[in-house]
Amino acid sequence: MTSLGPERDLFSPRGRDAPIEPRNVNRSFAHRCQRAGFRTIRVHDTRHTCGRLLAVLDVHPRTAMQILRHSQISITMEVHTEVSTRSGRPWSV
Repeated sequence: MTSLGPERDLFSPRGRDAPIEPRNVNRSFAHRCQRAGFRTIRVHDTRHTCGRLLAVLDVHPRTAMQILRHSQISITMEVHTEVSTRSGRPWSV
């Protein structure tokens, strides 16, 4: 991977001088879900899954905020509050 420069803060695979096209990322992700036998979801949904798992695992909200790269703790707390009002088991999320 090569950097496309600090002004764009993007990386390119295999040394190309262009960023990865979002549609290609989505297609690749869908293909990998299918090959693994998983239900196909949007790439963005993996962020929600990660947030909910962090909450279920009792990861401190500030740490979860850093992992999820939220700009405000209130966004992270919405995820933690939603999970805590349920049974807290990952299979009930």
